[in-house]
Amino acid sequence: MTADTQIIKRALISVFKKDGIVELASALAKGGVEILSTGGTASLLRDNDIQVTDVSEVTEFPEMMDGRVKTLHPRIHGGLLMRRDVDSHKAAADENGIRPIDLVVVNLYPFTDVVAKPDVDDAEAIEMIDIGGPTMIRSAAKNHAFVTVLTQIADYAEFVATFNDQGGGTTSDQRRRWAKKAFQVTSAYDAAIQDYMGGDFLPDRLSVTYEKKQGLRYGENPHQEAAVYTGRQPADGCVAFAEQLNGKELSFNNYLDADAAFECVKSLPDIACTVIKHKNPCGAASHGSSQEEAFQLAHAGDPMSAYGGIVAFNGALDEATARLVATKDKFFEVIIAPEFIGDSLDILRQGAKWGKNVRILRTGDIGERVLDGERELRWIRGGMLVQTPDRSLVPDVNPVTSRKPDDREVKDLQFAWALCRHVTSNAIVFARDLRLIGTGAGQMSRIDSVQLAGKKGGELCQGAVMASDAFFPFADGIMAAQEFGITAVIQPGGSIRDKDVIAACDDKDMAMVLTGRRHFRH
Repeated sequence: MTADTQIIKRALISVFKKDGIVELASALAKGGVEILSTGGTASLLRDNDIQVTDVSEVTEFPEMMDGRVKTLHPRIHGGLLMRRDVDSHKAAADENGIRPIDLVVVNLYPFTDVVAKPDVDDAEAIEMIDIGGPTMIRSAAKNHAFVTVLTQIADYAEFVATFNDQGGGTTSDQRRRWAKKAFQVTSAYDAAIQDYMGGDFLPDRLSVTYEKKQGLRYGENPHQEAAVYTGRQPADGCVAFAEQLNGKELSFNNYLDADAAFECVKSLPDIACTVIKHKNPCGAASHGSSQEEAFQLAHAGDPMSAYGGIVAFNGALDEATARLVATKDKFFEVIIAPEFIGDSLDILRQGAKWGKNVRILRTGDIGERVLDGERELRWIRGGMLVQTPDRSLVPDVNPVTSRKPDDREVKDLQFAWALCRHVTSNAIVFARDLRLIGTGAGQMSRIDSVQLAGKKGGELCQGAVMASDAFFPFADGIMAAQEFGITAVIQPGGSIRDKDVIAACDDKDMAMVLTGRRHFRH
């Protein structure tokens, strides 16, 4: 026992999730601790031969209003908040029949689980807003100099070990650490309620809360510490909540690239595959009926860059495609799909030398693809930028040139435009037959991006189309694209030189359509 150990003589236990609570209460009972409890928790403890005092006996008030009022009483909160080293507090407690409570074990109504149900109504959601639990947690956490508060089932084992080793008490370091966790719990709980209540997308005060999923070996570089956190699970499948079925632990960069790959493939039509390197697509293809063809075409877009990249599918990965993915000449860091069918998993695990290490993620169904109220957050030093995600698909297009795009070009333009929003600005995408031919990404000059895309595409650029995430400030980008063989262009428009750009297309018999919508990605 240390000098700062606080002995626990009286505890209040009231939990919704009852895992491990019998074992914890048994340890307390063996240590001679008086246990107060409520409702179902009290019944469970009595069923396990643990002596319990009902809170209503202490307050001399019954539980009322369908359980809304049971612990909200001075004999409970006075017992939690009283300072043991202040004479006036002790005198007030004696005068009003208040006895100290040294330990609170509480977990809250599962509000987030309930509101996540598709058929939840407002009345049910409101009843899941816990009042007494957060109030006890905050009272105990405020007074952690004297009171221990446990809100995490994962902390029970450490508490019991300390309780036994420290002669029935806890240390100040533990109480402060558990108090910090308690405030994190109540903060996250209030943020979830605020999120459910809706209202302004950009409120005057924005509460953001995420739960730590796991620590990572390091960040973007070995000298940076890192972890991955999850927020509210979106309506569609995603990397953050994906189940890892194989391979080494995902790295920080794996998460970034895997998210880019899967979000990209989700935006493509038909049966699709994307290959990502450093958050940009180096290969992508859609096919009406064949996943094998989609993969082969996507990989062929830039096989050199694809080596060590991330591959993602928008449908269940089948055995035939898995055999193509797992050949000796290919190497992928991560493979992502909503599901894996037949023997596809075994093929990936065994079909190449890297099979035992490759990270395989199952995301579940893609689903609705849109979640109301979803925010995209970008951190800047000292603050944060907030916006709606860029989930827009192909808007109505407006042909502005003398030659209109033919049916094949229209499909390719729509495909290229869908890809374009996943490429770092300045973004240029060359595509043909629903296949990515070349990408120009992250350049300071748009014509440099055109040159890069053309260099990647080579001879395949003949008859291809071009998408640009923003307007062409000059006609030079159009002239360069035409030299590579581009026949049609899709871009937002809006430049003061749009007429010059359109005239350049007409001069080369190129078709151009304007979307009126930009796709910058920084």
